[in-house]
Amino acid sequence: MTTTRTIHNFSPGPAALPAPVLAQAQAELTDWQGRGYSVIEVSHRSPQFVQLVQDTSARLRRLLDIPDDYQLLYLTLAATAHFSIAPLNLSVASDRALYLNTGHWSRKAAEHAAKQVRVTSVDIVPGKAEEAEKDIDPADYAYAHFCPNETIEGLAWPARPTLPPELSSSLPPNLPLIGDFSSCLLSSRLRIADYALIYAGAQKNIGPAGISLVIVRKDLLGKARATCPPACNYALQAEQDSLLHTPNTFGIYVINLVCKWLEEQGGLAAMERINQAKAGLLYQAIDTLPLYRNGVPNAWRSRMNIPFQLANPELDQSFLQQAEEAGLLFLKGHRAVGGMRANLYNAVPMASVEALVEFMRQFAQRHG
Repeated sequence: MTTTRTIHNFSPGPAALPAPVLAQAQAELTDWQGRGYSVIEVSHRSPQFVQLVQDTSARLRRLLDIPDDYQLLYLTLAATAHFSIAPLNLSVASDRALYLNTGHWSRKAAEHAAKQVRVTSVDIVPGKAEEAEKDIDPADYAYAHFCPNETIEGLAWPARPTLPPELSSSLPPNLPLIGDFSSCLLSSRLRIADYALIYAGAQKNIGPAGISLVIVRKDLLGKARATCPPACNYALQAEQDSLLHTPNTFGIYVINLVCKWLEEQGGLAAMERINQAKAGLLYQAIDTLPLYRNGVPNAWRSRMNIPFQLANPELDQSFLQQAEEAGLLFLKGHRAVGGMRANLYNAVPMASVEALVEFMRQFAQRHG
């Protein structure tokens, strides 16, 4: 059964994909580029698929302006797997790691890493005084880890991470910095050279679930612990151009289509402007309509994930039910924080945000 109403998909992930990408994937599913077979039924070592991988990498390098001394990997792993894998790949020189925690996913990363390395956590609470240890010397650590965009709390780092003033004005430039960019990679411009390693699950802005991207500086390859499984060894994967084993072939294909779509939108500078406009429109409604609340300090507000609460929580269920009836889907907040959450990933068009804001105005008029 096909629905005829307009649907606005605010899913937290797997998230909306661009409509043209879905249409092309559908059209080519049984006949990939006129070859008579599907992209999901061809050898990953065939010249045709190898060319697809190379083209996808070239597009990502252009979009992100990835320097030549960085390796791009496509791994059939969830981003959470890198919570454990990254320490195995980077902790030979030191078994200590520094984790900068602003929310759920950065703390989860620290929790998983603690099974592999000795973790020192610094909780960064926006707008509040820091009560961390005062004797942290970042030079003692193999790397520092952070999550630039916390999806559950709706928090985003306003700039490249720094330590609280009482600890240090900044992270040492030679300390490898790792970022979990799962919810924000490809949503705006990024200076790759600021990071030693970036990993990201694809299912937010990049492609379908079941595949992750890794962007790693080449001088860090080849330093994995002996206990690191081959499939999780960044250096071994790099040597085989991510074809050490059968990869998620369909995932790479969809990533290629997403990259083409992003290029057609004007690249990441254009995408950044669009995302700023979408988020700005929704935050303006939250801040000006008395029924709604968002407690994140302005400087830390995420453009990708915008949680909000109603002044009267008893109205939550009515809001969600009426929103769904209006075609505004998947707005329920994460169970850890409740309320509502609009996830404004790249594929969510401005028209969907406008529809949500208009619904919020009408709901506020009825219940404010």
